[in-house]
Amino acid sequence: MNPLLATLGGKLTERWLNLLVLPGALFLAATAAGAALGHRHWHDADRLRTTLDELAARPALDRTGTAALLVALVLLTATAASLAAQFLGGAIERYWLRFGRDPLSRALTARRAGRWQERDEKLGEAIGHAHRTGAGPNGAVLIPSSTLTRIQALTEARDRIALREPVRPTWYGDRMQATADRVEAAYGVDLAALWPRLWLILPEPAVRQIQSARDSYSAAARLAAWAVGYALLACWWWPAVLATLCCAAMARSRARTALDALADLIEAAVDVHGRELATRIGLISPEAPGRLAHDTGDEMSALFRKAE
Repeated sequence: MNPLLATLGGKLTERWLNLLVLPGALFLAATAAGAALGHRHWHDADRLRTTLDELAARPALDRTGTAALLVALVLLTATAASLAAQFLGGAIERYWLRFGRDPLSRALTARRAGRWQERDEKLGEAIGHAHRTGAGPNGAVLIPSSTLTRIQALTEARDRIALREPVRPTWYGDRMQATADRVEAAYGVDLAALWPRLWLILPEPAVRQIQSARDSYSAAARLAAWAVGYALLACWWWPAVLATLCCAAMARSRARTALDALADLIEAAVDVHGRELATRIGLISPEAPGRLAHDTGDEMSALFRKAE
């Protein structure tokens, strides 16, 4: 038992240091440097060195108890800063996935929808032109490689906005909405009602994969929260803008990658285990052939919503 407790304690300490203390300590160090230097002396290393020497020369720091209290205060402050970043990260997660109910969100949705439609029209024109000019014998269509490359580029440009016509103000929300729409179109099932029940029967490897993608998305949102913190620090020390830009760019890239993977995994889980769920709740027989039918999906949605 003692080795087990020691191992668990070591892992908890490692996670505490990596997730809470180190990011918070880095932010505190940048805050201290910014407070000492300011905009005017932003690159004055001698000024920062002098400030540190004056702090170290104070008589109170010669006492062991005072030094220990100072270290504990730094650790607690770093942990508090990281907890605040986690709280803000959770709010950012929900903000990225929000629906467009307020005026600003509706305006963003309309703007994104307009851009998507414009690119979709260009793609449709390119595909129509390729079919008109590439007509071959026996009804075959011969499309040059250059035209295929252009069509692929137009498709990627449209999909960077959304896989389907935007209905939410952000790419993140539309990516999850596209997954729900595709599942409903294929199986007639409401993904929001289906998912909590499906999660209960997923095998351990699938749960780990989905949880890993979900954790990566949360980590990206926390990184975005740190970008907000460094942006506030830039009001007193402008070099913090560099940290803001780096954190924001990394957060955006990681969040898009993680959410795209999460959406694919959720859709794959429905494809692979949706019929198993219908079998377990008694809507179809285990011996029945074929995939999950649309009418079965409608019955599952009605049952899970507790519809009359």
